[in-house]
Amino acid sequence: MILADKIIKLRKQLAWSQEELAEKLGISRQSVSKWESANSIPDLNRIIKLAEIFDVTTDFLLKDEYETFEPNSESKESNTVQISMEQALKYVEQKMEVAHLVTKGVMLSLCSVIPLFFFLAMAETNRMNLTDDMAAGFGILGILLMVSLAVSFFIKINQYENDITAIEKAPFELAYGVHSVFQDKLEKFRPRYNFRLSLAIFLFIVSFVPLMFSTMFFEGSDVTLMMLIVLMLIIAAGLYILLPVSATFEAYNNILKDHTETVKSKRVKRAEKLAAFYWPLLTAIFLGWSLWTMNWGTTWIIWPVGGVLFAALVGLMELLDKEDL
Repeated sequence: MILADKIIKLRKQLAWSQEELAEKLGISRQSVSKWESANSIPDLNRIIKLAEIFDVTTDFLLKDEYETFEPNSESKESNTVQISMEQALKYVEQKMEVAHLVTKGVMLSLCSVIPLFFFLAMAETNRMNLTDDMAAGFGILGILLMVSLAVSFFIKINQYENDITAIEKAPFELAYGVHSVFQDKLEKFRPRYNFRLSLAIFLFIVSFVPLMFSTMFFEGSDVTLMMLIVLMLIIAAGLYILLPVSATFEAYNNILKDHTETVKSKRVKRAEKLAAFYWPLLTAIFLGWSLWTMNWGTTWIIWPVGGVLFAALVGLMELLDKEDL
């Protein structure tokens, strides 16, 4: 097999166009076309560069008697793992499953206070025959149940840790064609990511609007409590939109990062760790403060502040990780 045929074969195995190969070599597409048509031969420096890009030996490129693919094993670390297309797709799928668990846990933790606000509002209007103590009791029970369920979702995340280690914690290389496929997936996914990120940020910003208008035009703590429920639901909707799409975006970028380096998933890892301790801690602070003072009309403020703070922290991590890409 002559050099021209080998260049064509290796380029097509990587699903690269002539323009893409030319860009990586810093030459024109016409030069690559001439090589592949055997109208010209690359110089020695280009041969060496081709060997590095295709991960083959220079002997394989230069000697016609070499017909089969011969990887340049001398340049690879012995502990480098090769990621196939199936493994890469499975990794993205598992990251999505982890993101769904995190989203469920965060939403349950955030919304766990909604039953308390609801029962307190009913007690304020003398509906459902509830006293303040009964409303507080039912509300605390709802918080404990929902937070317990949320913690169970956070715990389930550990079952995926071993399966995603190859990409997130170990040096790896991509099999032929994987890089180009996921580069295309990322480019197609980017508009959806940008739209959902913008929509989530918009929801976080407007979440205070119902509460603000209720305090301006209505009187009564029952209305305030109901608007707090609306605030929580809007923030929860924003997180529901943001977390899964961020996990997918992170997974694509992890796969496309330099495969000779140890890849670490910063954004999702930080979000998972933050959510796992943030909401149970916030719940403990709320319950401790409320039971100590028994001033439920004041301690509820911790939830809107905590919810917006969490959204702000997630958004801050997004901005910091974008700078690292």
